Amino acid sequence: MNWTKEDLAQLFKAYDVRGLYPEQINEELAYETGRAFVEILNIRGEKKQLVIGHDMRPSGPSLVEAFARGVCEQGVDAILIGLCSTDALYFATGKLQIPGVMFTASHNPAQYNGIKLARAGAAPVGQATGLAEISEAVLNRVEKYSGPKGQILHQNLMDDYGKFLRQLVDLSQIRKLKVVIDAGNGMGGFTVPVVMEGLNLEIVPLYFELDGTFPNHEANPIEPKNLIDLQKAVKDSKADLGIAFDGDADRAFFVDEAGNLITPSAITALIAARELKREPGAAIIYNLISSRAVPEVIQEQGGRAIRSRVGHSFIKQLMKEQNAIFGGEHSGHFYFRDFWFADSGMLAALHVLAALGETPQEVKISELLTIYNRYSSSGEINTRVKSPKATSKRVLEYLNKKFEVANDDLDGLTFSTPDWWVNVRPSNTEPLLRFNAEAESPQLLLEIQEQVLEVIREDEL
Repeated sequence: MNWTKEDLAQLFKAYDVRGLYPEQINEELAYETGRAFVEILNIRGEKKQLVIGHDMRPSGPSLVEAFARGVCEQGVDAILIGLCSTDALYFATGKLQIPGVMFTASHNPAQYNGIKLARAGAAPVGQATGLAEISEAVLNRVEKYSGPKGQILHQNLMDDYGKFLRQLVDLSQIRKLKVVIDAGNGMGGFTVPVVMEGLNLEIVPLYFELDGTFPNHEANPIEPKNLIDLQKAVKDSKADLGIAFDGDADRAFFVDEAGNLITPSAITALIAARELKREPGAAIIYNLISSRAVPEVIQEQGGRAIRSRVGHSFIKQLMKEQNAIFGGEHSGHFYFRDFWFADSGMLAALHVLAALGETPQEVKISELLTIYNRYSSSGEINTRVKSPKATSKRVLEYLNKKFEVANDDLDGLTFSTPDWWVNVRPSNTEPLLRFNAEAESPQLLLEIQEQVLEVIREDEL
């Protein structure tokens, strides 16, 4: 297959490779990417090994086989760990201290697949850290290696993964909890039994059957429509908590005992408070569309609150620079220093279960989180516009003229007053402008939201 630079630019995105199978992502691309990965990362070092896992999508095994064949032809062993979540793949790169590859399209629909690449210790491979060079090497076809070929090896690391997570969060003394878990037919249905078996939990499983066609709903819990079944099951079963994982189970979302959505900012604040008890004064990373409650809680608990751009590569880099113990994003990604600075939805879930399980029997999760729910939030609202840059400038002019606001451009534009803040950010891949806002009250939020969205929608496509 002859790819053009434009073809590959559509597939090699900011943090991973992703596209339709087999029209874009196919066995030939996987084979060439495997060869390029070895060469660009210079993996033929002391260990000459990398580890490969895949999610439940039907195309996963054949793509893994093709990638592994390319790797072996370039003189490197491919260790296949089979079905796993993305955070289990990260665990493998940390435990084995070798690079890793995960075949997944995360929350995307069934017709997609993709490739997430990492260096040893879960260090990300993005456009600025090797992915652009790998794309170029795929385009130009890597020269075949003339030395000894690598081997395909098999290893099962799931029990080690479960044991490692349980060592990081002590759930041995928690009270009995009833928990509904919606795996969305994704990898959570595979990893939850491994990690949570034997804990003092009554688990009500929803859609644990691995099925990459997603027959029940998309495995994308950031969309409220995909949480409806979980909310109903929590209420019907009188559960203490509901948890939803995305397709590759690296993100987790939560609902309370009444079926209400719990904001990821509240979860970030909760876990931050727990981690700061363990290491007083530590740094915690939060992204700039998190609630103001997050830095407030971090500071109240004696920690250092450090603001980041949106996106896992920025958070992981900042966490390493600051040796931060924890980081949280409003998208449901939660990062842990003790997990090689990588994100793990499962580890976040264990923290929430431990926090609730350590309270007296009568305490509800909604009550536990009251101190972290301080403001009213809009959530992310996306608008297709002709020019995100031009529309952002119009928002800037409007707000600076109408209000006394502090401006910053860390990621898009953020406008702040003592009572509210607004952020507008262009999408990296589409003509979208993303709007987020928060205010002291629902009424104030509605007022500022309506005003800014009116300006934005004047340019709507």
